[in-house]
Amino acid sequence: MPSQKQLRWSELKVGITVLVASGVLAFLVFLMSGTTGMFTRKFTLITYFDNAEGLRQGQPVDLQGVPVGNVTMVKVVPNRPLAPVQVVMKIKTDWQPFVHKDSKATVKTAGILGESFIDIDSRKASKGTVVDGDELQSDSAPGIDDVVRSSQGTLQNMDVLIRRLDRIVASVESGKGTLGEVINDPTLINKINAVLNQVQGMLNNVSNGQGTLGQLFTDKTLYRKLDETVDKLNKIADDAQAGKGNLGKLLKDESLYSNLNQSVTKANKLLDDVNAGKGTLGKLTKDDALATKLQDTINKLSAIADRLDAGEGSVGMLLKNPSLYNNTDQMLVETRSLIKAIRENPKKYLTIRFRIL
Repeated sequence: MPSQKQLRWSELKVGITVLVASGVLAFLVFLMSGTTGMFTRKFTLITYFDNAEGLRQGQPVDLQGVPVGNVTMVKVVPNRPLAPVQVVMKIKTDWQPFVHKDSKATVKTAGILGESFIDIDSRKASKGTVVDGDELQSDSAPGIDDVVRSSQGTLQNMDVLIRRLDRIVASVESGKGTLGEVINDPTLINKINAVLNQVQGMLNNVSNGQGTLGQLFTDKTLYRKLDETVDKLNKIADDAQAGKGNLGKLLKDESLYSNLNQSVTKANKLLDDVNAGKGTLGKLTKDDALATKLQDTINKLSAIADRLDAGEGSVGMLLKNPSLYNNTDQMLVETRSLIKAIRENPKKYLTIRFRIL
């Protein structure tokens, strides 16, 4: 049977064990609930929000996405009606040079359903470094309610679109419309199968070397001709590159280039002279008097043509008077008859008689 001393020692060991386990548990809980550490130096920052957005004590504080501290207190203060939620943060002193007096603190959410945390943004900050107890400006971020409200219009549009799609699918299933007829009409399916069979037959013929297309793929002589043609083209290109033949001379002969350049120069000079009114062609394009004379001549020719068309004058009567035309035609007919008679009996018309008195 154990003595009273042994019992007290056992109770003391149990008590010491419980105390040590409680201390270790408290230490582990402290480490798990924060990122600042127990023995690191920290400084305090304060900010105010209009809504805590689910922020609680122990939530992390990030500096542009990097954990730098924890929230130590969240409470409502009465003397700030527009931003009554006071948030006290503990930040590691190592990060103090990166936080400025005009940095902004925002309550954000880790994902859609994640926990809230504080994010400090110093990208546009330019003032001095914060000190212990400074107040940071707060910036509002869209919360879940704002996201839901902004997405209501999109959800309504999606609902309308889904209903329209349901109606379209129902119409197609019932055989209405072009797509419904395409899906439900057996004759169209038969036509498609027939077309596919014909295509398959054509492919088989090509594979067997039948038809023009099949010969194109299977005839070796055609391949040889194409190969010879390509060789000839390559030879022509090589000759042209080497300056042989007319094409090669055209590409390589510098004298031809010089002559062409001189011709272009002369043509440019001729155009300049014409534009300056020099020479016959230049005067023709620039001389107003010549243009006036030419216009008068054209007008006179037009007047003469009008008179001829009206039957005025001898030529006009010749063109318009039918009796003159008939007489002329009769005279030509009689002249042809006389010439014919002379050819048939020249002695009758060409005999010369002399009479001596």
